[in-house]
Amino acid sequence: MTVADTQRKILDAVDNAFDAQLETTKDFVAIPSTRGAEGPCQDMMGELLRARGYEVDDWHVDMGELAGLPGVGIIEHDFSKARSVVGTYRPTTTAGKSLILQGHCDVVPAGPLDMWETPPFSPVIKDGRMYGRGACDMKSGTIGALYALDAIKAAGLKPTARIHFQSVIEEESTGVGALSTLQRGYRADACFIPEPTAGKMVRAQIGVIWFRIKVRGFPVHVQDAGSGANAIKGAYHLIEAVEQLEAEWNRRAETAPYYDKVHHPLNFNPGIIKGGDWASSVPAWCDVDCRIAILPGWSVQECQAEIKACIDKAARAHPFLANNPPVVEWSGYQSEGYVLTDAEAPEAAFAKAFDAVYGGGKPQDVTNTGLTDTRFYGLYYDIPGLCFGPEGKDIHGFNEYVDLESVRKCTKAMALFIAEWCGVEQA
Repeated sequence: MTVADTQRKILDAVDNAFDAQLETTKDFVAIPSTRGAEGPCQDMMGELLRARGYEVDDWHVDMGELAGLPGVGIIEHDFSKARSVVGTYRPTTTAGKSLILQGHCDVVPAGPLDMWETPPFSPVIKDGRMYGRGACDMKSGTIGALYALDAIKAAGLKPTARIHFQSVIEEESTGVGALSTLQRGYRADACFIPEPTAGKMVRAQIGVIWFRIKVRGFPVHVQDAGSGANAIKGAYHLIEAVEQLEAEWNRRAETAPYYDKVHHPLNFNPGIIKGGDWASSVPAWCDVDCRIAILPGWSVQECQAEIKACIDKAARAHPFLANNPPVVEWSGYQSEGYVLTDAEAPEAAFAKAFDAVYGGGKPQDVTNTGLTDTRFYGLYYDIPGLCFGPEGKDIHGFNEYVDLESVRKCTKAMALFIAEWCGVEQA
């Protein structure tokens, strides 16, 4: 069988199963797998993998086992139900290179449901799109990878290298799901993560630090507000100071590799604010949960020190906080940025697959102002982490959707990449 014949059989197999792939994707998206509630998604993935004959490893993520590992995030919520699921394919003949295929099943909260045009966990297909929380980020890519493997089998072929299909959690807040698979010992010659990239290859991605500013005030009756100290207003003062740090960091980015052509790549976001006890009492406390980005190559510890110094300086300039300094706590992501390098072999293999599906040679690079789990593989374990996936819109927002034709093309490209990278033989 010629290479062209092999490709055609695989591509046809993707098309033939695409309706079934979309139904599986809808079922996956329908599960509200927000943080701490990912169990039903992992149950479904375990069943899908077992039905296909893969060895399934389903385990509880123990933060004690991850302590001290590079890039580990900080968990503050109930983690008693946290699980990773890995399905392993072992070849009859070993001739190709091994591969990790990974997707995350956790999704961010949907927000006010009345602001969605359709319910976020009742996925809807219309106008060539699938709408629903997680449809784009990144459940369609994960199911696409599973059906890419199915297509190879349906074409009468089987890979000639070991493949780990990994379903992880916590990508949206710490990354410890991916890290747990590495701690568990899963390794391969390359990792491929089908995050939604609009058909581009992620070349560089930022790092992220989450932190909390805990501000205290002095409560009095609001009729005597001038004699008290409003913790919420004090928090605003500190937020404005961190915005100045954000501006300074973006000035540094103007001459940074990869990011010198990206406008304002480093974003600061005060994402959660809680404070006060009574509308007629000057608030005595305010907690603000924040996210800020850092460039590849920047030290998390050095950036933490800059954040702390910025907040301390602003507090010293405040009439109440100067003598009642705020507390800064680190939470969630404590992640370095990552640049895909030393990946010529897997990139060349994927370029062949990309050209066969999309045309035009290799995929266009993208410099990402978000982050992905590929950082763990490339930064700490010398496993090149490729990130390429379908197109969509409004991830983390209302009416999130994924373009279905882009899912089809991405699935085809993944299937051909697996065949090229891992090798195939007649089943």
